[in-house]
Amino acid sequence: MSRENERVVCWFSCGVTSAVATKIALDIWSDSEVRIVYCDTRSEHPDNHRFMDDCEKWYGHEIERLGSEKYHDIWDVFEKTRYLVGVAGARCTAELKKKIRFAYQRPDDIQVYGFDSSENVRAERFRENNFEIDLRTPLIDRGMSKKDCAEVVMRAGIEVPEMYRLGFAHANCPACPKGQMGHWNLVRRVFPDIFERMSKVERDLDVAINKTYAGDGERKRVFLDELDPDAGNYETEPVLECGLSCGVQEVLFGEESA
Repeated sequence: MSRENERVVCWFSCGVTSAVATKIALDIWSDSEVRIVYCDTRSEHPDNHRFMDDCEKWYGHEIERLGSEKYHDIWDVFEKTRYLVGVAGARCTAELKKKIRFAYQRPDDIQVYGFDSSENVRAERFRENNFEIDLRTPLIDRGMSKKDCAEVVMRAGIEVPEMYRLGFAHANCPACPKGQMGHWNLVRRVFPDIFERMSKVERDLDVAINKTYAGDGERKRVFLDELDPDAGNYETEPVLECGLSCGVQEVLFGEESA
């Protein structure tokens, strides 16, 4: 049931789950003010914009594009902040997504996220850490998986984002500093120029995204330019998330960067 003057904000990320969650929300809140909002990092695969344009036609509804006025892209964030990632999440996410979203949202918004049926625990943790947000999860409510969403998108005549077709489990930036060894070896094969660029960023900042641990628990940094091409297993690594659920609720950068 709609509330008078309520605003529904669907956070669109160019992934199949957020795309279908948005479509469902448009049907549920057809009598309300629905905003579909995309935070552009300017570092995602260019095919994401094709996917977004196709979804706009599918929805019959405009997708608002937001972007940082301070940073051009993730590389600009890394260079200017001298920071990659820590326990609070990735600095690029904070600057190019979280801060943009915090500035956009209103306290009384209904916020729609594309958590799928496998992410009940993540969704509940998000609610606990962001109790002030009126979170709605239409995919979980309907028991819809990411595969279900991909099928819905394809039945609508929309080709899934190129990142999926290249073997990635997400449509986020290829150069994600939260990626583990398997992710970065896939980047090495598919986007060698991005792999090389991040390798240079690591050396410039003297930080390494990946680590190994000895039997005594001692941590050893593994720089990308030293990474064994066979290291890691992308299929078993956690799917990378990029948004308000990345890291803890507060954006803190006093801890060590990766």
